[in-house]
Amino acid sequence: MSKVIKIFDIICLKRGVNVNKSKKKIAQDPILILTIILVVSSLAVFIVYPLFQIAKASFFNIHGEFSIAGYQRVLRGGNLLRALTNSLRLAAITATLSTIIAYIFAYTINYVNVPFKKMFSGMAILPVISPPFVISLSAILLFGRRGFVTYHFLGMQNANIYGLNGLILVQTLTYFPIAFMVLAGLLKSLSPALEEASENLGASKLETFLKVTLPLTVPGIANAFLLVFIQSMADFGNPMTIGGNYSTIAREIYLQAIGSYDMQAGATLAMLLLTITLIVYALQKFWIGNKSYITVTGKPTGVRKLVEKGLFKNVMFGICFGLSAMVMLFYLLVPIGSFIRLWGVNNSFTTDHYKYVFSIGRKPLMDSLKLSLYATPISAFLGMIIAFLTVRKKFFGKRFVELVSMLAIAIPGTVIGISYILSFNVRPLALTGTATIIVVALVVRAMPVGMRSGITALQQIDPALEEAAINLGASQAKTFFSVVIPLIKPAFFSGLVYSFVKSMTAMSAIIFLVSARYNLVTASILSQVESGRLGVASAYSTILIIIMIFSLVILNTIVRIFGGHEKTNSPKINKKKPINLNQGGM
Repeated sequence: MSKVIKIFDIICLKRGVNVNKSKKKIAQDPILILTIILVVSSLAVFIVYPLFQIAKASFFNIHGEFSIAGYQRVLRGGNLLRALTNSLRLAAITATLSTIIAYIFAYTINYVNVPFKKMFSGMAILPVISPPFVISLSAILLFGRRGFVTYHFLGMQNANIYGLNGLILVQTLTYFPIAFMVLAGLLKSLSPALEEASENLGASKLETFLKVTLPLTVPGIANAFLLVFIQSMADFGNPMTIGGNYSTIAREIYLQAIGSYDMQAGATLAMLLLTITLIVYALQKFWIGNKSYITVTGKPTGVRKLVEKGLFKNVMFGICFGLSAMVMLFYLLVPIGSFIRLWGVNNSFTTDHYKYVFSIGRKPLMDSLKLSLYATPISAFLGMIIAFLTVRKKFFGKRFVELVSMLAIAIPGTVIGISYILSFNVRPLALTGTATIIVVALVVRAMPVGMRSGITALQQIDPALEEAAINLGASQAKTFFSVVIPLIKPAFFSGLVYSFVKSMTAMSAIIFLVSARYNLVTASILSQVESGRLGVASAYSTILIIIMIFSLVILNTIVRIFGGHEKTNSPKINKKKPINLNQGGM
C-alpha cells in the first residue's frame, strides 16, 4: 500500500493537487484507490495494449521491419480491397432492408389494431438467444442444393444459396429485430397530439405520416440503420457459413491471419474494420444520438387512435405475419434437421446426431458452460464497478476509463481475436491456448452493455443516499456493496443475463482463441457446417438454444424475486421496535 500512496503522491504533485489531503483520503479508503488502479490497469492491458499491438502489426512485416505493404495491398486492389468493398455493400443493403422491415413492424404494433402483437414483439429476442449463424444453417436446409424448398419442392438441381443473395437474406432476418427494438420504443413514445392536430387541420392519414410522424422518427431511423450497419460489417459467422465466394472483411481477417498466417494483412484489415466501425459508432453516438424532437410534455394528451379496418390494416398485418412465420420457420427447421439422418439424401429419423454431441462432442458444450459461468459474474461486476466510478467518482484517469470503456462497445469481435493473438502469444503474458484468454475475451465483449445499464441506473439515484452511508462511517467498498448494488439490482441482474447469453453465443472473437484444450460450442458448430455435417450442427444449435431459454427463465425469475424495485409506498412503522439507522450494513 505504501507504494500505491507514493505513486499517487507523484500524480497529485504533477496535477497540482493537495498531496496531504490526497494521502488522508487514501489512508481512509485505500480499497477505492486499489480498485481504480486495477480497473485502469485491466483496461490498459486487455483493451488498449491489444489495439496498440494490432496497429503496430499492420505497419511491420514478419521480419520486424517497418512496412506499409499491408495497406498497399488493400488500396491497389485484389481480394483484400474486394473484401472491404463487399462488406460495405452488404452492410448498406442489409441495414436498409432491416430498417424498412423494422419500421413496418414497429408502426404496425403502435398504430394498427392487429392480432399477434406479442408474437411480433417477441421476434426481437430470437437473435439474442440463438447462435450467430443459426439462420444461415436453416437457409442451407431450405434453399441449398438439397434444400427442402429448392430440391424437393421446386425440383431445382443446382440451387445456390451461397453468396451475396444468401447473406442479404440471413443478415436481414438476423438483424432487423435490432432495428425494431430501437424504432418500436421511439414510435411508442411519440405523443399523438401532433398527429391529431394534423388530422384536425384536414390532412389525410398518409399526409400526417409523411409530414409529421416520419420526420419525428428520422433520428431513430438513422440510429437503427447505423446499428445494423455496424453489426453487418462485424459479422463473421454468417459469411463463414453461407458466404461462398463472396468475401467479407471479417472473414478475410480470419483467413489471412489463421489460414495464410499473414498477420500483417490480417492486422491491416482489422484496423480498417475498426476504423469504419468507430466512425459509424461515433456518428450513431454523438451526431444522431444527440438529435431528438421533444413531443412528450407535461400537458395531457389523448390516446392514439389505431387503424381498425381497411386495406392498409390487412396489408400491414400480412407483411408482419408473413415475415414472422418465415423467421419462425427458420428457427424451427434447426431442431427438425437435428433428427434427419442426412438432409436431402436420407430423410429418415435418427438420434445419432445427439448421441454424438453427448458423447464425443460433449467437451465443447461443457467448455462453453464452464467458461461462460466464469465470465458472467466478472463482466457483470466489472461493468457495475466502472459505472460507479465514472458516474460517482472524480479521480486521475477517469477520462481514460470512460473513453476505453466506450471504445470496447465498438470493437468488432474479429479485431479482439486477432489483437489477442498478437498481444498474448509471448511472455510475460503468454495466455494463448489457455482458458484465461477466452474468459478475458468474453468479459471484454459483454462488459460494456452491463456498464451502460449501470450508468443509466446510477444517474437516476440521488447521490445523497451514498453520502449518508459514508457519513455514518461506511467505507467506499461497504457503500458500494450495501447501498449501490441493492439500488441498481435490476441493472446488475440484466448485466448478468446479457453476459451469460453473450458468452454462450460468442463467435467472432473466440474463433481465434480456441484450442485443442478449450473449444467452445459455437466454434464446433461452424466446424461441423464446414465439414457438411449439418445434422450434428443442428443438434448443437438446438441444445444451445434450449440452454439459452432455460437460463433466461432462471435468471429472469431471479431478477423478479431479488432484482425488482421495492414499493415506494409509505412504510408501516413498528412502534414497538426502534429504527436502526445502521441497518443494511451502513
